Amino acid sequence: MKKDSNEIKKQTIEIKENIMCVVKKCIEQDISLSKELKNLNLTYDDLCYENNSKPEYKKQKIVTLDDFKEPDAGIPIISFFSGAGGLDLGFEAVGFKHTLLVEKIPLFCETLKLNRPEWDVYNGDVSKNEEMINEISKYIGFDEFEGVFVGGPPCQSFSIAANQRYSKSGENFKRVGFAHETNGNLLFDYIALIKKFRPKVFLIENVPGLMEIDDGEQLAVAYADLEAAGYKINDPIVLRADHYHVPQQRIRLFIIGSRTDKLLTLPKPSDDSMVCGNVFEMPLGNAINHVTRAHSAESVDRYMKLPYGARDQKGRVDRLDPTKPSKTIIAGGNKGGGRSHLHPYFPRTLSVRESARLQTFPDNYVFAGPVARQFTQVGNAVPPVLAAQIAKSIKDSFFKTE
Repeated sequence: MKKDSNEIKKQTIEIKENIMCVVKKCIEQDISLSKELKNLNLTYDDLCYENNSKPEYKKQKIVTLDDFKEPDAGIPIISFFSGAGGLDLGFEAVGFKHTLLVEKIPLFCETLKLNRPEWDVYNGDVSKNEEMINEISKYIGFDEFEGVFVGGPPCQSFSIAANQRYSKSGENFKRVGFAHETNGNLLFDYIALIKKFRPKVFLIENVPGLMEIDDGEQLAVAYADLEAAGYKINDPIVLRADHYHVPQQRIRLFIIGSRTDKLLTLPKPSDDSMVCGNVFEMPLGNAINHVTRAHSAESVDRYMKLPYGARDQKGRVDRLDPTKPSKTIIAGGNKGGGRSHLHPYFPRTLSVRESARLQTFPDNYVFAGPVARQFTQVGNAVPPVLAAQIAKSIKDSFFKTE
């Protein structure tokens, strides 16, 4: 017999009340919510927000790397600061062929090799100039390189998002830029390699904050250095990822130059922002890296009261609004990131796989290491779908034969 709407509504209210009782019990008795849920054969996804009605939003096609697939064009590419390979997946999709990938962190090298055993991955430090020159020359010699160098020096020292838990006027906000002891000079270390091997095209990726450090003086020095070496360089290109089929508010800076007389033709943005709700309609099943963190009952109790788009000030986490792009997926510090967002429909933080989907990584792409470091890899990456559109523009602008 078909249930009427009033009966369904009544049962829904009863379920919510029972769930609230579980959370309340854990708070009152100071017991683990995770253990209590397990005892009841429940998960965090059986919990719900007080306001859990799903808003309407525009249904949009989920754009993937397959939408940009092109045959192997044989154009060689060397990648620096490769991380988990976000930029590299984009270039691979449109037909570039990797000669070498350079990554300092062994765990990130493991992720690259795990997913692409055919890639040559070198665990090396770009700041060690002589070591880099010796290694790269084994692959390409010392003649001008007729391919592309791509690299995004670690951006945390230039980033607002990396400091988003602090007020920009507060003493804890530390966007130290080029003064950063470890990462501040990596941009110029990378430029030194560009000047040494003279790739036909280079790409520098970072956050827009790079343009503001030292009132733009250091970036002006970098431009002058590269122009003196014979490169014609586009003005800094700032792109919003949500205008390029990425369901996330992520703003990135690209500096692209070539030793030709051409300039890059920019990829065309879409008319609409990509909202994140469509991503959460996709079933997860037994997806790889779909691991959720444990939460205290007190935290979940606070989360459950949040409306869409609101922030839990104590935990510094935001409930995503499915009618808008996700907020930026962040890497966090050495202990990992990914904790700045709550699932729009379940009062818990996103899993690694959910974060990776918002970054447009394929579901079969595996992130190695502990969960916290998986979040770091996802949060550090350039969204592969955005990278593919940049790669396509580079290919068409500089490598297309007339």
